[in-house]
Amino acid sequence: MCRLRTAFRRSGRRLHCSQACRQAAWRRRSQAPREPIVAKVDTVYQCPMCEVRLIGEQYCEECHSFARRLGPGGTCPCCDEPISVTELLQPEQFVARKGQKTTRGR
Repeated sequence: MCRLRTAFRRSGRRLHCSQACRQAAWRRRSQAPREPIVAKVDTVYQCPMCEVRLIGEQYCEECHSFARRLGPGGTCPCCDEPISVTELLQPEQFVARKGQKTTRGR
């Protein structure tokens, strides 16, 4: 298949219209496989159906659905339940980015 979309008639054993098209076809065929994006080990997810929390797993085996990301976190030292960092901190403990207004100056 020609990337230039020009008319090409095969003759003999020739498969490509030019050297550039032949090289592009070889690159497509011999590309290294891409690594799949995996869930991060320290990220907490919550199933939208059964509300089970998972650490490092995006797929809920019980409901057969994908969980939504709550953020970085781990297990609670008291009860060993998955908990995210944002649940441990109060909203005023978060650092405001440059240009954002804070709620303190009301």
